[in-house]
Amino acid sequence: MVIVVLPFGNTMITPDWRRECLMSIASDKLVHNVVSRLRLKHLPLLLALERQRSVSRVAAELNLSQPAVTKALREIEDIFMVPLFARTRRGLEPTPTGIAVLAHARLTLADAEALGRELAVIDAGLSGRLRVGVIPFIARGVLDAVCTYGLRQTPRVSVLVREGTTDELVAALREHELDCVIARTFYAPGADIAQRALYREEPVLVVPSAAADRLARGALDWARLAERDWILPPPNTPIRRTINTIFAVAGVAQPTPVIETYSIKTMATLMHKNPGTITIVPKAVAAELVDAKGAVVLPHALSWDLPPVGVMWRRQTEEDEMIGALVAHLAALA
Repeated sequence: MVIVVLPFGNTMITPDWRRECLMSIASDKLVHNVVSRLRLKHLPLLLALERQRSVSRVAAELNLSQPAVTKALREIEDIFMVPLFARTRRGLEPTPTGIAVLAHARLTLADAEALGRELAVIDAGLSGRLRVGVIPFIARGVLDAVCTYGLRQTPRVSVLVREGTTDELVAALREHELDCVIARTFYAPGADIAQRALYREEPVLVVPSAAADRLARGALDWARLAERDWILPPPNTPIRRTINTIFAVAGVAQPTPVIETYSIKTMATLMHKNPGTITIVPKAVAAELVDAKGAVVLPHALSWDLPPVGVMWRRQTEEDEMIGALVAHLAALA
């Protein structure tokens, strides 16, 4: 290998040194472009291209001409100094740089929307807005505390409550669509998510009132119970996996559910209509089914290894007073 050494004052310039200088200059220019030229209005176009994978479909979605979309994409790629999308047989595919830009675009737009909505509630006389995600099976007292949290503040806080599975809610938390989440703490949140356990749940068998006396007699017969019309949570959810484990330990094949749902209202309706139904739910959820009439908790003791319910939030928001106060309140309640 031949190394060319050129004189430069008292410094000798090698090709490697020159290449490093050029890379540094390019990096500085890229940072300058992003800070001074990138606009919030650019981001919806990029996310539309990610969704549609086609300039023509994006043009139709945004009510623009195809040349206008193409020109806008070129301007954005000029800011980043590299292509953000590559043309393939399957349409436009994000490049590695495009993937990174799109990830930040989603977070930036989520934060911008959150800011807009928070300013709107402040303008209406409230002190802020809190977005909380909750799993469907949650203790009534904890849910009540979340729903009424904003009413107890002075000035009041607007509270958004969104229901979903643990995976869905944690993903929304990472995408800045939620401020905190009440979900299963078995979830390995990673370095970006903090969590605090709140309470553990006890499982119970719930059946329609008409079948309660007969099923309450004698010891548990899982083979006989498996033949009933089971209401189970959706597949690949923590409680569904735990219930499957209960049957596996008992040496009985997992029952095929007649319906899969997290909806307490749907469960209560089925208990009223079908005397052959049965389900396993946390004790707090069973209390709601009993309150709705037509359902009874069997007196059999069950056990499971379902992890506790806890509250999760992004670590960079640990200093947020509103989230900190809610976490402390839920911990004291639990």
